[in-house]
Amino acid sequence: MSKPFLWNAFKYVLAVGLLSYVVWRNWSPANEAGEPLPGLKDVWQEHIIRGQPIHSECLLLAAMLALAAVLLTIVRWYCLVRAQDLPFTITNALRLGLVGFYFSIFLPGSVGGDIIKAAFIARGQARRTVAVATVILDRVIALWALVWFVALLGTTFWLSGSLQGAVGDRLRTLVGVAIGIVGFSLLVCLLLAVLSARRARRFAIRLSHIPKVGHAAAEFWRAIWMYRRRPKSVLLALLLALIGHVGFVLTYYFSARTLWGPEQLPSCQDHFLIVPVGMVIQAVPLFPGGAGIGEAGYGWLYQLLDYPPRSGVLASLVQRMIYWVLGLGGYLVYLRMKPALQPIQQAGTSELAPVRV
Repeated sequence: MSKPFLWNAFKYVLAVGLLSYVVWRNWSPANEAGEPLPGLKDVWQEHIIRGQPIHSECLLLAAMLALAAVLLTIVRWYCLVRAQDLPFTITNALRLGLVGFYFSIFLPGSVGGDIIKAAFIARGQARRTVAVATVILDRVIALWALVWFVALLGTTFWLSGSLQGAVGDRLRTLVGVAIGIVGFSLLVCLLLAVLSARRARRFAIRLSHIPKVGHAAAEFWRAIWMYRRRPKSVLLALLLALIGHVGFVLTYYFSARTLWGPEQLPSCQDHFLIVPVGMVIQAVPLFPGGAGIGEAGYGWLYQLLDYPPRSGVLASLVQRMIYWVLGLGGYLVYLRMKPALQPIQQAGTSELAPVRV
């Protein structure tokens, strides 16, 4: 067996092992005195064994919000591609975005789908490095928007006096870190803004002289420079990312409400500060779709707010089920769309010719 196969197998074993441990740890928890506490076992017996109904309206709402947020990420990527004047259609953006989401859910780390998207779009473009750069920059903007999300909302909650007590102190720490990252990123943007075109070209030439990776590095820098000259496209992508993150936060919140009552959960306001952190934790490499590490992360975040970790773990499991269904559904749509696009590819007469994959 090859080393890549063994390495990938290790990642899946690691994810399954961690997920099993987190579920076992929260299956029948007990307090320090050894007294039993409500856990995942009680939820299983209540809804699976006894057949008690769940909050189906919350589950349906979570699924709809997740679908809307995923589609918005695809539109965001499409806007970034078109900002580079690359031939691309919204149909192909939908097609590649859906298959990318599928692989993001089932491949180790949430960036697995980005690799697939980058490989597919590069095949149909003459400026392949620029095409790949759109995928990378889309990921960067999404992460940047997460930080902005926490900084903006956290500052609003902070100034309104909503972050009080010990829990408020912990949330203010998260907000403070987010504000610091935003400030540093704005400084970098300011430096790019005052950089002249002549210096940018000279820097690209210097990058091109780097052995082996010079051409790719220079092309990537030129792509960044083009976005610097088109701030409206970047701002639009940032706005779409912020709106999409609202959908992802509410997806998790209503996933939590599917099986738990509101008294067992942090407030919706608290979720707008902790879910972005959970999304970053889920993006850690080695874990397919963040399996295991995501559940452990949300359990820790709930504990940080003085709520039972089992509530966060269960909410993450419900959310994962929704993403699995959407991922598989997106892959089926991708397969159904493929034959319909072949005649357009063969014709090659459209101004925005689709990507050949």
